[in-house]
This record gives sequence, structure tokens and C-alpha cells, in this order.
Amino acid sequence: MKDRKILWGLALLFVLLNVSHPLQSQSLVSEFIYEEAPFPECHASTLALTPMGPAAAWFGGTEEKNKDVEIWFSRREGQWTDPVSIAHGKQKDGSRHPCWNPVLHQIKEGPLLLFYKVGPNPREWWGEMKSSLDGGKTWGPSHKLPHGGIGPVKNKPVTLPNGSLLCPSSTEHDGWRVHMEITSDLGKTWEVFPAINDASRFNIIQPSILFHADTLQLLARSKESTVVMAWSYDWGKSWTMPEATELPNPNSGTDALTLADGRQIIIYNHTTVTPGKWGGARSPLNLAISADGRNWKALAVLEDQPGEYSYPAILQDDKGHVHITYTWKRQKVKYRVLDVSTMQGTEMQDGRWPTGLPVFP
Repeated sequence: MKDRKILWGLALLFVLLNVSHPLQSQSLVSEFIYEEAPFPECHASTLALTPMGPAAAWFGGTEEKNKDVEIWFSRREGQWTDPVSIAHGKQKDGSRHPCWNPVLHQIKEGPLLLFYKVGPNPREWWGEMKSSLDGGKTWGPSHKLPHGGIGPVKNKPVTLPNGSLLCPSSTEHDGWRVHMEITSDLGKTWEVFPAINDASRFNIIQPSILFHADTLQLLARSKESTVVMAWSYDWGKSWTMPEATELPNPNSGTDALTLADGRQIIIYNHTTVTPGKWGGARSPLNLAISADGRNWKALAVLEDQPGEYSYPAILQDDKGHVHITYTWKRQKVKYRVLDVSTMQGTEMQDGRWPTGLPVFP
């Protein structure tokens, strides 16, 4: 009898030690794009799914705003390649400016596009772009966007039914204002639309675009402690007045995506601006999901430890898996792949994140 109890105890211990994390089956990949790099600080990653595999870019240098900050790039070929610099702010007159906020976009059966900003600060920067025909192994020359265009300022462009690229953009002079830019020829020519807000109620930047049948929705970062939304009924040419969502925002970048099943997903920091401060905590890093873009459910926490986990990018592949990159403590870029197909989310009361929701492993 004693030996049988010992055996039962050992069996129970084995089961307990091997119980999987409740989200283990949905967390497919969790890794850093690099462990060491020739720059001490990084930020503002972007992601593309190329025919050759995932690719990512970000800005890196001694510190944000410093003149040595360049755009760095890596491809995942089984494992991530070593980061390489693919754009810098050196000018023909010998001066140099920092680079900012790269945005990758893979054209279906076409080139991989890179949009990025160059300039001394976000109030004076300008947009540049270049392209690659081999998934980022080699790149063509850079050129400045015409007509004062900035291009997509942080988050990915979306393809409209007519094939044009709608690029969500914004400016930070004269208040924070969101506007749209459209190109129908892969960046050769641009149509730049007026700002959708005057910064009197909301100071908003860095929008992302969602699809609802024949209606578009944008979600934007704000100074006002909330994720802000607006709606378009003419494919992005005009927008409703911006309004607050139920989701908080600590004056930090977000990204959002319309999933293949029609649901909307956003990745963001579920915190608010600290009173008297420029922004708020950039931890935790959260995922929320919605059927209509207005009523959001808590989906998961990606990071919850002290530090900065911010400026995410999110895409979905043909298998339905969600790919994510984000800043990890300004030291590294984290890459995640998740399966959210069976996840339904948990109700939030008055925008409060529910307690006890597990953290993705």
C-alpha cells in the first residue's frame, strides 16, 4: 500500500510539472531578432511578410534623435540574419540627420517597400523610401517623397479596392494631426489629403487602418490618455470627427489589424498618461479584440514586467497566424507569432483590464 501511494504521488507530480501554460498552444514563436548589435539602442520596429519569409526593420543608434541613428534590417531564414543598416541620414552637403520610424510593406507579387523619415526632429522630418526586389537582400536607392509627403508615419499602409495604397500619416507641428496619403504607383506620385483634426480636442498621431465591409476605421495614439478613432465612408478621403474609444493610451504607439475572420485586433499599452508627465508607463503590452471596432475585449498580455515594451507592429499570414514585433526595453526587438483563431477575449468593465488574465509565455 505504501509503495502504491508513492507511485501515485510520483505520477501526480509528473502531471503537475508537465501541465502546459494555458496559452502555450497559442504562442508559436517568442524570440529576439538579435542578441547583439552594433548599436546600443533601438526603437520603432516594423514588420513585413515577404515570399522569402518575415522581415523586420527598426531605427537604431546611440540614442533616439542622435545623428548616428539609422534604419536597420533583418530577415528570418530559419533564424534571423544579423542586423544590417539599409538607410541613413547623411546629406549631400556633408550634414547628417537621424532616421525615424521605418515602415515596411510587401506588395503582392511586387517589391518590398521601405518608408522612413529623416530630419532633426518629428516636426521637421521628411519622408523617404526605397524598395527591394528580393525580400530585402538588396535595396535600390533612396529618394525623397514628392509633394511634401511623409508616407505611412509608423503603421503599415493598406491596399484599397482600386489597388492604391492608403498610407496613414500624421504631423507634429501646430498640434498633433492625422492625415492620409495615397499613392497608386508604388510611391512615384502622391495625393496628400488635409488633416482630419485641428488638435483642439485630440492631439493624435500614428494611425492604423481597419476594414469594416465598405467602411474604414482608424485608431490613433493621443496625448489625451485614450486611443482615438474615426470613420471613413469614401475609402479614406474624408473622415468623421475623431472620438475617444474605451481603450486607454499613455501617449505611446499602437498598431491594429483586421483579421481574416473579420474581427479587429489592437496591440497597445493598457495604461494612461501619468498626471503632470509627457506620457505614461509602457508596460504592460496588451492585445484586445473586437467584432465591431467599438466594443473591445481583453485578449492577452504580452509583457507585464517593469521596463518599456512599446511601438508594436502586427500582421497576419496566410495560415491565420499573427506576427508581432515590438521594442523590448529599447535594447532589443522582440518577435512573436500567435494563434488567436480560437481566442474570444474577456469583457472589460469601463475599459478596465480584467484581473487574472494570464501573460503569453
